[in-house]
Amino acid sequence: MSTTRHHIRSETNAENNAAFGRDFSASLVVFLVALPLCMGIALASGMPPAAGLVTGMIGGLVVGFLAGQPLQVSGPAAGLAVIVFELVREHGIAVLGPLLMIAGAVQLAAGLLKTGRYFRAISPEVIHGMLAGIGVLIVIQQFYVVLDRSPRHNGPENIMGMWDAIFGGLFPLNGSREEAAALVGVTTMAVMILWERFRPVRLKLVPGALLGIASATALAQFLHLGVNRIKVPDNLLQMISLPNLSSLHGMTLSSIVGTAFALAFIASAETLLSAAAVEQMQNRCKTNYDRELAAQGVGNLLCGFVGALPMTGVIVRSSTNVQAGAQSRRSAILHGVWMLASVVVFASVLRLIPTASLAAVLIFVGIRLVKPAEVRKLARFGRVPVLIYFASMLTIVCTDLLTGVIVGVSLSLLRLLYTVAHLETRIEDQNGETHVHLSGIGTFVSIPRITRALDQIKPDTPMVHVHCGELRYIDHACIEVIESWTERLEQNGQAVNIEMEKLHLRYRARVSETLS
Repeated sequence: MSTTRHHIRSETNAENNAAFGRDFSASLVVFLVALPLCMGIALASGMPPAAGLVTGMIGGLVVGFLAGQPLQVSGPAAGLAVIVFELVREHGIAVLGPLLMIAGAVQLAAGLLKTGRYFRAISPEVIHGMLAGIGVLIVIQQFYVVLDRSPRHNGPENIMGMWDAIFGGLFPLNGSREEAAALVGVTTMAVMILWERFRPVRLKLVPGALLGIASATALAQFLHLGVNRIKVPDNLLQMISLPNLSSLHGMTLSSIVGTAFALAFIASAETLLSAAAVEQMQNRCKTNYDRELAAQGVGNLLCGFVGALPMTGVIVRSSTNVQAGAQSRRSAILHGVWMLASVVVFASVLRLIPTASLAAVLIFVGIRLVKPAEVRKLARFGRVPVLIYFASMLTIVCTDLLTGVIVGVSLSLLRLLYTVAHLETRIEDQNGETHVHLSGIGTFVSIPRITRALDQIKPDTPMVHVHCGELRYIDHACIEVIESWTERLEQNGQAVNIEMEKLHLRYRARVSETLS
């Protein structure tokens, strides 16, 4: 018996050691993917790269420990870069901390109240349109950074200014700073493209972004290019910026509440969609959406307290974690440890990285957010979802993220209202008799459509048949209109064949469902 127990214990230890080994190796792969993205997204957000690194640390060390989806990796996300950039540009970096703490508190409360699944109740066309709009904005914004220039104030200005950036800075070729930065950016993108296309199967988990940045940094050092480099403080304490409520004095209460809730809403939606995707990728770990939402709230509270970037659960890093063979939450936690170690040990190396190289990586990220395949999927369900997709995307590009999301959600609600309250009428004349077909849902808002159809009945029609078998529901207001019309025709000597009892059954059945 003791020999059997010893054998079982040995097998268990071996399995635990093997699982830890897979988590350890997966954490290193995720770290290599996350490091350039954390710094690049911070750059796209108008924040110091160190702010992105701190968010990555908190995402691993804190949220990794608390997460409701153990294999999900949290950190700064491109989906929030646009709203943070606009916020920082208009009100300064100091305003982000307090707003992010409010957003984190909203997420934490929502998780504790078990509302996690409700954040997923967003139309796919709005989500994909939002991500596509963010992708377009990131591309046109980072185009300037690749040339070592500062982006303009909004999407239309960035688009209009591209001509001047190309022919006022890049051309004619005269050895300008923009040319050196462009060389760095093109090198980064070329290495990433070549690696994506030709990388060996054994090295498929090695991120192309890391190789692109390493190659571009080596080139900039070798040629002594005078390009902008990222700035990383000498120690961790210099990365921390505690919140100050006085920074909110320049914002109205409605603006504070609206921005904080927008941060919470978008971060929560992206996190929970990512968690759902991770759950579908493997069968080892199920998702507790409420716990995941609460964990993100704790993470964003801490990020706001130390002046870091907002965080979400991120699908790119999470899918890499799954593909690399992660078995438990240890992988996400260890990736936060490596992030911390990189800042402590390799800060001087990070300072060599050109900002143009990070911007090139972000351009790739932005391009991947615009997915034509999603448009084709939406097109299977008609033109309306595609129109909502492009309306959301274009509104985000032309105005701002919050307005675009509001437009998309509003159009989705209008479409829903049309679907649940739409009544179709059709009139046919057969053998001297008129047939009126009613289908769909008849409510008081359908009364004008019903009366318009009934008024088309000619006064000399001897027999009128009203078919209501295709009605899913009709309310008492529409029934009264039809009953009054029937009485009027009968008084004129016309015969009306109508399944009045069926009309009342349609009404009573739905009322019974509602009361039950």
